[in-house]
Amino acid sequence: MSENPHKVLEDLKPNKEFFIGIDSDGCVFDTMEIKQKECFCPQFIKHFRLQKISKYARETWEFVNLYSKTRGVNRFNAVIRTFELLKVRPEVAARNAQLPDMTPLINWVKKETKLGNPALEKYAAEVNDPIINQTLAWSKEVNKVIGELVFDVPPFPFVNESLESMYTKADLIVVSQTPVEALAREWNEHNIDGHVRLIAGQEFGTKAEHLKYAAKGKYPDDKILMIGDAPGDLDAAKSNGVLYYPINPGHEEASWERFYKEALNKFFEGTYAGEYEKSLIKEFESYLPANPSWKVI
Repeated sequence: MSENPHKVLEDLKPNKEFFIGIDSDGCVFDTMEIKQKECFCPQFIKHFRLQKISKYARETWEFVNLYSKTRGVNRFNAVIRTFELLKVRPEVAARNAQLPDMTPLINWVKKETKLGNPALEKYAAEVNDPIINQTLAWSKEVNKVIGELVFDVPPFPFVNESLESMYTKADLIVVSQTPVEALAREWNEHNIDGHVRLIAGQEFGTKAEHLKYAAKGKYPDDKILMIGDAPGDLDAAKSNGVLYYPINPGHEEASWERFYKEALNKFFEGTYAGEYEKSLIKEFESYLPANPSWKVI
């Protein structure tokens, strides 16, 4: 990995008329549920010693990472948000659960844009803070468990056909907050990595930065498209003034079929922006609530 990963993105020169950034987890691959429920959450309960409130920790973790507007958020921001919600749950207070003070992690994510293990490892060596060390240990074990457990999960139906069609006219890159190592393994396992020019993970910065440095100013805004399944993907697109196509959570197959049979052609023909895109985004936003259904203090 280059000391300046933005330069790798900046050095990408247009080969084709269009540019498409594609998220991976929950968008191309049906891996969100297995990763969050079997890898992230069990290690979260283990490393932060939440056994006495495991039921509520699990419910809150899944809400933050799968079933709300923070779906797909970077893992360290997910830890912070989950503890924010746990602190105001009466069930947690009733069990006298002692929750850690996450201020050291909050301060780190405010100043660091490349929110991945390499940056956290470097920071941990500098400050030797217990919360930072605990978070790093959790994050490392998550990666280890994902490597052991998550395999043989193919792309959603219509992804392969869509990639073949996109590739004819568009430069493609992966835009993700997953570590590059895991992304490369998954895209290679299913022989679809040859369609993309670059796999950009969390080490390359935020998704908005991926789009900014790889595409903004190199292609007309209406010829740049982000495909994603989370509000963060929409934010990344709109912060750069480019187009967004949603893969709706729980309706991924239908979303990819619509993209392959309808939306991609509209994008290439220049008729995607406007009412069509607005209608898709309105539908997408209806699937994910901002606030949990359970009672808060």
